[in-house]
Amino acid sequence: MYISPRLTEECAEEYAELLRTAAAEGHDETLAAELVKTGRLKSHEPRKTKTGMTMVKVPITAHETLSEGEFNRFYMRGLCLRAKAEGTARVVVYRAKHVGNPRSESEVMIGTELEVDQLLNDLRVHIGTDTALGLPPGPNSGLSIRLP
Repeated sequence: MYISPRLTEECAEEYAELLRTAAAEGHDETLAAELVKTGRLKSHEPRKTKTGMTMVKVPITAHETLSEGEFNRFYMRGLCLRAKAEGTARVVVYRAKHVGNPRSESEVMIGTELEVDQLLNDLRVHIGTDTALGLPPGPNSGLSIRLP
């Protein structure tokens, strides 16, 4: 499980339960609504600049980006497990969410078939970071996987 550095220390301790509850009783927007509550996200974060480090405001959409991204990663892991159980060796990348200005690297991935075992391992190893296979290709990409 990925614990975002944007979460406050208190929220980081309860994050697993917030995620579990949202998955059982709601969806990514349920988690986002919990994260936006006062005291759950830091107001500022460090950012490296040409001259060193500075503190900048955490984006106003940070709660949505985190919840959508984590729900998608767990969904992809679950779909890979289902595919394995059904004897399906590959999954297909598709656009699961409309994006106003899609990145070219995301567009290129649509329709790509990925090995289930390789993707599942990649998602497990690269928790909360960019994966070796590039899926998901960064926050707000709108890409996910489906069965063929």
